[in-house]
Amino acid sequence: MAFALRVLVNAVAIWLATELLSGLEVVGGTSTGSRVLVYLGVALLFGVVNAVVKPLVQLLSIPLYILTLGLFTLVVNALMLMLTGWFSELTSYGLRVSSFGTAVIGALIISVISFLISVMLPKPRLHD
Repeated sequence: MAFALRVLVNAVAIWLATELLSGLEVVGGTSTGSRVLVYLGVALLFGVVNAVVKPLVQLLSIPLYILTLGLFTLVVNALMLMLTGWFSELTSYGLRVSSFGTAVIGALIISVISFLISVMLPKPRLHD
């Protein structure tokens, strides 16, 4: 359940980022329902990339994190967004990122929106 909620939160964040940035877009789907499915698919792919590839990249770039006092996180997040776009370009639908600068701003927007939505959601209670 938590995974599905996380995908939904990422889908909303990606949708808002595509509305705010002209160089970031999700293509595919003709009806509203199919567009929602495309956004959910992109969010799922983004989650898989962040779960599988991102930890490896973070581990290999520890010196850069230290050197930049953590600001390298923006670069890594942008690269994960671009990788998601690259994977989805193999199909006729998915995320399209126009440039690295767009990816940096898009990743920042997605991170902030995801964080804000996650804070507003109620926390699951542990069983008594």
